Order: sequence, then C-alpha cells, then structure tokens
Amino acid sequence: MAEGSGAQAKEGRYFTFALGNEEYALEIRQVREIIGLMEITPVPQAANYVKGVINLRGKIIPVIDIRLKFGMPAVDYTRETCIIVLHIKEILAGIIVDRVCEVLDISADNIEPAPAFCNNLNTGLILGMGKIAERVVIILDIEKILLEDATSVLK
Repeated sequence: MAEGSGAQAKEGRYFTFALGNEEYALEIRQVREIIGLMEITPVPQAANYVKGVINLRGKIIPVIDIRLKFGMPAVDYTRETCIIVLHIKEILAGIIVDRVCEVLDISADNIEPAPAFCNNLNTGLILGMGKIAERVVIILDIEKILLEDATSVLK
C-alpha cells in the first residue's frame, strides 16, 4: 500500500519489543523465532542499518538493526539484545532489537490510527497505536519496513 493509504492495525495478538524506552508491536503471525546475537557476515555496500546475513540452520537470513533503520543512535549490544526472525511473504529476515517484551492481545477499541502530526515522520510505516493500560505501543507495518531491504540484500 502507498503511504497514507489508510492501512490500519487490526484486533489481534501482537509481539512487542523495545528500542530504548519505546515499545513496538508486530503481528504475532510474522514472528518465526527469537535468537540470541550470533556472528553476522557483513554485506558489501549495504546501507548502514543492514548488518549483514546470518546462517540459521542452513538458511541465509538478512539482518537489519531496526534501531538504525529508524534513525535512532547506535547503542552497544547487551545480553538482552536479540534477533527477531520474521517470516514475511516467503522471505525470512531478522531484526536486531534492544529487548523483547511480551505477547499482547489488543482489542479493536484499544487501537488508534497512526498520528499525522509531523511532515517528516513516515507514518506509512505505522499501522496504529495500541493503548495498553497507561502506555502506548507503536504497531509497525514490518512488511513495508523490511521487504525492500530483505530482497535487495538477497539479490
């Protein structure tokens, strides 16, 4: 879908992870597994947020540091840092996150549309904002975020 096309998060189960103090959510069906950091082979001339590829049980999987993809500052990896392996349109891709949080059931009445308050914010990458108790979880369109990067690394 094109940016601003009205894609919106639906009621369902979401897997959450954190980058710094911000919490993000993905549809649980897109998460294949969570693995610890492992050796990543760099890919020449890749964007700075494309860390490279890993060999996971015989499959070559591109790995993206989602923090850098979002324009956030790099941080040292900790023992909580991990790779979330995603399965999107027949492609496996990994994202490095600061830490994993939890699986949440978010009802439709607790999902607000992505805000349209800032010209330089790409809200086309956000499906919605989940209201969980007193906090807000940003529901990402991870397919849109990763598909172009994953396919270009594998070509």
